[in-house]
Amino acid sequence: MPELPEVEHLRRTLVPHLVGAHVLAANLLRDDIAQSHGVKGVPLNRTTKPQLLQGRNITSLRRLGKQLAILTDSGATMVIHLGMSGRLLVRDNPRNPPDHTHATWRISGPTGEHALLFVDPRRFGGIWTYPSPDTLFRYRWNTLGPDALDISAATLAKRLALSARPIKAALLDQGTIAGVGNIYADEALFRSKIHPQTTARLLPVTRVAALAEALRAILGDAVEAGGSTLRDYVDAAGEPGRAQAAHAAYGREGLPCLTCGTPLQSDTVAQRTTVWCPKCQMP
Repeated sequence: MPELPEVEHLRRTLVPHLVGAHVLAANLLRDDIAQSHGVKGVPLNRTTKPQLLQGRNITSLRRLGKQLAILTDSGATMVIHLGMSGRLLVRDNPRNPPDHTHATWRISGPTGEHALLFVDPRRFGGIWTYPSPDTLFRYRWNTLGPDALDISAATLAKRLALSARPIKAALLDQGTIAGVGNIYADEALFRSKIHPQTTARLLPVTRVAALAEALRAILGDAVEAGGSTLRDYVDAAGEPGRAQAAHAAYGREGLPCLTCGTPLQSDTVAQRTTVWCPKCQMP
């Protein structure tokens, strides 16, 4: 599933095409992937084009955690969650879109006229529309924790202080901290030398500070590398990421630790396969 670095890199590759663009047309090809969530959620259909930003001018793209928001001059706001296999692609030719394209937009902007496509083979992603950024924050983003890309040690300590769960489970909870999934939780815990089953609230202040620093560094490096492509993820131009080449823990169970050479172990924590070094990350 795309995590914070993948969505942030996608946002950056979309900005040159979308910010300042006018949405000439919007087409919803599959009704069940879109909903209006103003005050009460209502399914969208193929006649609700203004809510899908048709006729609007795009002013900015924002991200919180793994979610991407497109804001317009009218206030109308659209959030896209990629789920497990979702893609947002910019194409010069809107004809013959890829299989599993569920929504399309025709835009005219700084880089010319293009098609924007939302493609999602497994359909775990979706589109939500709001009449304003305020309603987005009030009814959707208010459930998310602070963004992990710039999390401070003090903020992280406060979020973890009341959690009796394993630290790996706390990091995966988007209400605790937004944007971290299985890949970067393993990577951050490895770098900060914290065992994934350590109780979150029992972490010493120094360990929390090391974890916050590891999160910022690993997520930032992954953004610059274009994110991690393990299966489906590509950016707006269809390019895969390169961050997976730097993974030190995720997906490396049984392989030697890059620090000490001890074979990495794996188990299930918070229903997710978790990898750690039994020597570097002792409980």
